[in-house]
Amino acid sequence: MSSEELPKTYEPQEIETKWIDFWEKGNFFKADPNSKKKPFTIVMPPPNVTGVLHMGHALVSTLQDTMIRFKRMQGFEALWVPGTDHAGIATQTVVERHLVATTGKRRADFSREEFLEHVWSWKKKSEKTILMQLKKIGCSCDWSRLRFTMDAGCNLGVRTAFKKLFDQGLIYQGNYLVNWDPVAQTALSDDELEYEEQQGHLWYFTYHLVDNPGSITIATTRPETMLGDTAVAVSPKDERYRHLIGQRVHLPIVNRTIPIISDHHVDPAFGTGAVKITPAHDPNDYRMGIDHQLEMINIFTPDGYINENGGPLQGLSRQEARDEVVKQMQELGHFDRVEEHVHRVALSYRSKAVIEPYLSKQWFIKMAPFAEKLKALVKNKDVEIIPSSWENTYFHWIDNLRDWCISRQLWWGHRIPVWHHKKEERMICYEGEGLPPEVEKNPESWSQDPDVLDTWFSSGLWPMSTLGWPKTEGDFKCFYPTNVIITGHDILFFWVARMIGMGEHFTKQVPFTQVFLHGLIFGKSYWTKQKDGTIAYVSDEQRRAYDLGKPVPKGVESKWEKLSKSKGNVIDPLEMSAEYGTDAVRMALCFSANQGAQIDLDRRCFEEFKNFANKIWNGARFVFMHLADLDTKALSSGIKQELLTLEDRWILSRLNRVNAKVVQSLEGYSFDQAAKLSYDFFWKEFCAYYVEIAKPVLFGKTGSAQLRQNKQKILAIVLCNALRLLHPMAPFITEELFGKLKEKFSDLQEGTDCDAYTKELMQALLSGACATSPFPTAVCAEDMNQQIEDDFSLVEQIVYAARNLKGEMKLSTNTAVELYLVGADENVRNNGMIIEALVNTKQLHFVDKAPALSFAASKNVGALLCVIPIPQELIEQEKARLIKEHKKCIELIMQLEKKLGNEQFVMRAKPELVEQQRERLQQAQAELQEIEGKQNNF
Repeated sequence: MSSEELPKTYEPQEIETKWIDFWEKGNFFKADPNSKKKPFTIVMPPPNVTGVLHMGHALVSTLQDTMIRFKRMQGFEALWVPGTDHAGIATQTVVERHLVATTGKRRADFSREEFLEHVWSWKKKSEKTILMQLKKIGCSCDWSRLRFTMDAGCNLGVRTAFKKLFDQGLIYQGNYLVNWDPVAQTALSDDELEYEEQQGHLWYFTYHLVDNPGSITIATTRPETMLGDTAVAVSPKDERYRHLIGQRVHLPIVNRTIPIISDHHVDPAFGTGAVKITPAHDPNDYRMGIDHQLEMINIFTPDGYINENGGPLQGLSRQEARDEVVKQMQELGHFDRVEEHVHRVALSYRSKAVIEPYLSKQWFIKMAPFAEKLKALVKNKDVEIIPSSWENTYFHWIDNLRDWCISRQLWWGHRIPVWHHKKEERMICYEGEGLPPEVEKNPESWSQDPDVLDTWFSSGLWPMSTLGWPKTEGDFKCFYPTNVIITGHDILFFWVARMIGMGEHFTKQVPFTQVFLHGLIFGKSYWTKQKDGTIAYVSDEQRRAYDLGKPVPKGVESKWEKLSKSKGNVIDPLEMSAEYGTDAVRMALCFSANQGAQIDLDRRCFEEFKNFANKIWNGARFVFMHLADLDTKALSSGIKQELLTLEDRWILSRLNRVNAKVVQSLEGYSFDQAAKLSYDFFWKEFCAYYVEIAKPVLFGKTGSAQLRQNKQKILAIVLCNALRLLHPMAPFITEELFGKLKEKFSDLQEGTDCDAYTKELMQALLSGACATSPFPTAVCAEDMNQQIEDDFSLVEQIVYAARNLKGEMKLSTNTAVELYLVGADENVRNNGMIIEALVNTKQLHFVDKAPALSFAASKNVGALLCVIPIPQELIEQEKARLIKEHKKCIELIMQLEKKLGNEQFVMRAKPELVEQQRERLQQAQAELQEIEGKQNNF
C-alpha cells in the first residue's frame, strides 16, 4: 500500500457518512435471539421526542455505545435497543407553544383527539431527527428493534402492569398534596421541578387569642395562603409559647378560629418561632395536618386563582391575593412588620410557572410493599450500583419513600385504563384494547378516567416492555434481564429505582444487574455584573474564545455550572462533531467521564482529541507507507523471535499490558481510564517512541532486510491492535483505517502456522469489519515483561534527560549534538541506537569518567550522567549576552552609588526607601561578581 492511497489529511464528515451507511446496510448491529453466544443487552434511556439531542444525550449515548461495541467485539450477542420517550408534559408543552406560535390557538381550542393528532405529527418529525442524530454520533443500535413508549407493545405492557397493580390493591385513588403547575394545570413529579433562589419577603402577622387576652405573631413568605390556615404551630421545646398550646386564635379576613398546636417539625429559630399551618398548600404543613387531623382547605382553582374558600378574595390571582392580604392585614391592625428574605422557589421545568403545592384527587401506587425489596436487591448486590458511593443516597431515598403519584392532568400520554360509572360508585380497570366488554354494552353510562399516567410509569417498564413483556418468549427470553443501565445520577430515584421495583415485581427478576451512574455535565459560564446589579452573560463568540484559552479580561467572572441556555454555557454536540469530528467528541466525552458527580467539560478537550484523531491518521499513514513491500505471504510467516530488539520486546510487552488494562477499565466502567490508556499507548508509546526508533531500520540506514521485515510485521500488528482498542470509543476513523489494512492484506487465508500475534492479527482482518473483529486482550500474557519495560524505561529516561538539556539550551529537536553517557551499564550500551534515533546525536559516547569540557550541560539519570557540550554558536551567544548584562549592571551600580552618596537624599528620604536602595546596590554588586566570574571562564 502506498502513502498516496491514504489521503494526507483526515476528513471526518465524509468518512462518518460512509461507515454509518455501511454498518446499517450490512446489519452489523442486528442481534439474533437464537444465537448460541452469551447475550449482552442494554436498553437506551429513551430521549424525549421534544427536539434535538443535547450534550447529556451525547454523553450517555457515547458511553452506552462504547460498552455495546466492546461487548460485541468480545464475542457476546450484543443487543442495544433504541427508543424514544413520549415525555408527557414536556412534549405537550412544546407542541402547545408551537400551535400558539403558528395558529394562535391553545390546547383548549381543540378537542382532545384533534390536539393529539398534532402531537403525533410532531412526534413523527422529532423522532426522525433524533434517530438521525443518534446515528450521526455513531450509535450501534439494532435499529430494527426501535421502540417508543407509546407504541403498541409498550401500551400493552403499561395496561397490563396497571391492571396487575390495581387488582393487587397497590393502586388507589385519593386526595394528596402534589406539585401543581397552574399553567400546564397538571401534577408534576419532584424531578420535573427546577429551583432557584429568589429575593422575597418575610411578613409578620399577629393573630389574636379567642378566649383570652393576648396574641401570637407568625412569620410567612406566602401571605395569600393564610386564607387556608387551619392551625398555628410552635415547637414543644419553645418555652415562649408553651402556655398557649391548645388555645385558639381568630383568623382575619375569612373569620375562622384555628388552634395553636405543638409539633417537633417547627424550628424555634425561624421568624418568631410560630408558624401558620396551611395543610392544603405546603408539604410540611400537609404532614402536620395528617398528624394532627387538621382540616385541609384548598383555596386555589387549577389555574392558580383564589376559589370560593378565599371568601372576599375569590377570583384574584396569587399575586393579587398576596397584595390584598397584606393590605387588609395592615388595615385591620394585624400587620407587624416585613423583612427582606431570600428563599428557594420551585418552578415547573417546562412552563417556568411557580409551583403550587395543591391538594387534589390523584392516582397513587403504594410504595411501602416495594421498599424492603428495593433495599435488599442493592444490599445483596443483585443490582450493583457503580460507583458504590451512590448506594447511601439510594438507601436514603428508599427510607423516605412516599406513595407514588402516577396521574397527570394531560392529554398526551397513556390514558389511565379505568372507566367510572357515571351514576354508581363503580369502576372497571381493563388492560385490553378498546373498551371493556361491560362498557361496550352500555357506553353512555361510563366514562374513562381523563388523566394520563406519569411518564415514569411507562419508563419504569422500559427494560421489560422493549423486549416484549408481557410476552415472555423470543427477545424477552433471550435478552432479559438486561446487563446494565447507564444514566445520569440525577434520575437514580425517579427512573432507576422504579425500574428495579417494577421489573422484580412483575418478572421476579431484576431488570439489569448493574447500574452505572455518570456525572452531570457542567460548562463554564462567563458574565459581567451591570451597574444595576444584574448579570449579563457574554456572547457565544466570547465564551468560545475564553474556553479555548483567550485571557479572560478583568471584570468578567466565570464558574462551572450545569448546562443552561440562559447562562450561555451550552455546548451543542452536533456542532462539536461538525467542527472537530465525531470521534474527537466521543473520545473527549469518554476521557471526561470520571466516576464523580460532576463532569467539567472543557472545550479544549475536543481540540485535543481532534489532534489525536489526526495523530492516529498520520501514524497509520506512515505505517502504510512502510508496509508497501510487505506482502501477505511474508506477513503470514510471522514474527522472528530471534530478531526482536529491546524496543520490539518493549512495545509487545506494553501492548499486552495496555490491552489487559483497557479491558479491566471498560468492564469497571472507568471510561476515562480506558480513553487515557488507549491515547497514551498510541501517541506516547507507539508513535512517539516505537515508530521513531524503527525509522532508521525502515529507511534502510541500519540493520538487515530481515530486521526491517520483522519491524514491518510488528508495525502492522500494533496498528491493528491499537485500532481495535480504540474502536469502541472512536468507531469511524478506526473502521476506515482497519478497512485499509484489510485491503492491504485482502488475500489472507486461515490456518497459517505462525506466532500468536500474527494469528490474532489475521483473525481480526478476516472478520467483516472492525466493529465485529475480536477486541484485543493480552495476546501473549507471558510477554508482559516488567524487566524489559524497566530496561526500556532507563533508556527512555536518558532520552528525556538529553531532550531536556537541549531544551534548556534552546536547541531545536532537529539540531544534532554530541552526547556523553558516563557510567552506562551494558543494557544502555547495547541500545545506544534507540538513544541516537530519539535524541538526534552527532555522536554518542559511552565513557567511564566525565569528559573534561570547558562548557557543557549535564543531568543525572540515577547513577548515570548525561553530558552535552554546549555548541560553539551558543558559546558566542552567551559571551554577547554577558557583555550586555555586565554593562547594564555597571550602569545600575553607578546610579545607586550616586544616589546613596547624596547626603540630602539619605537625610530626607524615608528610612525604608534608603534601606531598599542599599539592598538593590548589594544585589547588583553580587550579580556583577557572578557575571565577571562567568566571563573569566571563557
